[in-house]
Amino acid sequence: MAISASIKALISGEQVAGSKLNCKLLDELMAEGLLLVATRGSRKTYRARDTEALKRYLIDKDESYRILEVTVTDSRASLAVETGNSKLLNVRSCPGFPVNSYEPITCLLRDNVFVVNPPDGSFVFIDDWKHFSVPEDIVVVGIENMENFRMIRQQRKMFESLLGGKSLLFVSRYPQSTDLRNWLKSISNKYVHFGDFDMAGISIYLTEFQKYLGDRASFLIPSDLEQRLSQGSSVRYNAQYDKFHTLHCSDKNIQSLLELINKYCRCYDQEGYIQ
Repeated sequence: MAISASIKALISGEQVAGSKLNCKLLDELMAEGLLLVATRGSRKTYRARDTEALKRYLIDKDESYRILEVTVTDSRASLAVETGNSKLLNVRSCPGFPVNSYEPITCLLRDNVFVVNPPDGSFVFIDDWKHFSVPEDIVVVGIENMENFRMIRQQRKMFESLLGGKSLLFVSRYPQSTDLRNWLKSISNKYVHFGDFDMAGISIYLTEFQKYLGDRASFLIPSDLEQRLSQGSSVRYNAQYDKFHTLHCSDKNIQSLLELINKYCRCYDQEGYIQ
């Protein structure tokens, strides 16, 4: 597949006119929150919110996009030794994903005891995720939005009311990659997904997590969501309608959520649950 000049420009951090982007891909990238938009009259231009996250998303979406990066065995460090310029090599310097908790969670990292207990205002980044494990009774909660992930203590009452007294380890897939999903596939723990309450958010859950984790995965649905949805955003619902209005799920809870969203023709952001 030939990579378009517009995609290469986005990866380079440049602004690109909307007319130069594939409409379907543009809608998808906007729904994923990967692009920022600037409007001047009737003209819209777009740029990447995070070029590395955009690149990883495209590569995860289609292997053909791997042409965007150079696959070599040398590390940035070794290249810097040889050339004095590590930026000549485009590789992932920081694989992994962040984890958080509001109470101590005893885990294992490279067979050594590792307690996840970051103080308020911080979280822990797991680099060597292939050698990171948690007890089987821990429920892993994936949070899509970084603001919600950083502020889990301000949502503790909601998590406890919905998930009982279970010990929870919070994870995020930022930066955008398959590392978190691959780690989840390697463990047997229950997984609960907490994302935006819109059709795009549900699609992300179904295609990126439930598809691979099966019955171990569930979608967090707060008890007061219907009331909040009734006051949610109709603009985003309308923007997503053409692409996702046929979305259907055999999971009764997810299907009920979709019907609720379509009933009010509105969406609701998970940030609203931060107290």
